[in-house]
Amino acid sequence: MIRTGVVLPTFRDAPGEAFDAAADAVRAGVDGLFCYDHIWPLGQPERPAIAPFPVLGALAARLAPRADGNGPFLGTLVARIGLAPPPVLAAQFAALESLAPGRVIAGLGTGDKMSEQENVAYGVPYPPASERRAEMVTLGRELVAAGITVWMAGGAAGRAEEARAAGAAVNLWDTDPAVVAERAAANEGTEITWAGPPPAATPPLAERVRALHDAGASWVVFGWPVDVDELAAAGHTATAAQRSGRAASGS
Repeated sequence: MIRTGVVLPTFRDAPGEAFDAAADAVRAGVDGLFCYDHIWPLGQPERPAIAPFPVLGALAARLAPRADGNGPFLGTLVARIGLAPPPVLAAQFAALESLAPGRVIAGLGTGDKMSEQENVAYGVPYPPASERRAEMVTLGRELVAAGITVWMAGGAAGRAEEARAAGAAVNLWDTDPAVVAERAAANEGTEITWAGPPPAATPPLAERVRALHDAGASWVVFGWPVDVDELAAAGHTATAAQRSGRAASGS
C-alpha cells in the first residue's frame, strides 16, 4: 500500500490558498496534508512564509472526514531542529495531536547551509550538525513514545541511523526510485517515505508513483502545485496493482 500527500502552498501572505488546496486534496482522496517550516522560502528572504502549526491546527478543525470516516493525516515536512527548541516543537506536536489524534506526522529535519541563513537573520543559534542530529533523535524518541508518527529527513543519504535509534521512518527528498529501493534493502524494517517538489511533466505522475511504490516507499508527497485527482488516482492504482499481484501469486 502507498499513501499520497501534498505540501500545501504556505509561502504566501495569507492561508486562503493553502486551505483551498487542502480541501481539494481531501475531496480527491489524498491521504496527507503537509507544511514546510521556514521563515522564508529557501534563498528568497523577500518572500513570506506562514508557520506550519497554525495552518495544520486550523485544518484539523475545519476539514470534514473523508469517505472512510477518517480525516487526513497532518504533518510537517519538516519541522527543523535548530529553528525552534525541541521542547517547543514537542508541545506544538502534542497540541496538534490533541486536535487530530492518530493523524499527526512529525516530519523532522536538521536543516542545511541554506536554511542556516534564516537562523542568522534572526539571531537564532545554529548548533553544529552533530548536535542537531542528537537533538532530533531525542525529540523523535519522545514523540514516538507519545504515539506520534515520526519521519526523519536527510536528503539522498537519509538519516537511517537516527531514524532507527528513534523508532522513526526515513524520509527521502526528491530521490530516484533506485535510491529508494537501495535504502529499503539496506534498512530492512525501517519504513521509507518519499517527498519532493511539484511533479514535472515527465515521467507521468502515475508512472512515478508506481515506480516509487515498487521501490518500497510507503508514502509519496509532492509539493504544490499538483493535480490532486491524478495523484490520488495514481496511489490507488499502485496499491490495487500490488494487491492484484499478491492475489495472483497466492501470497
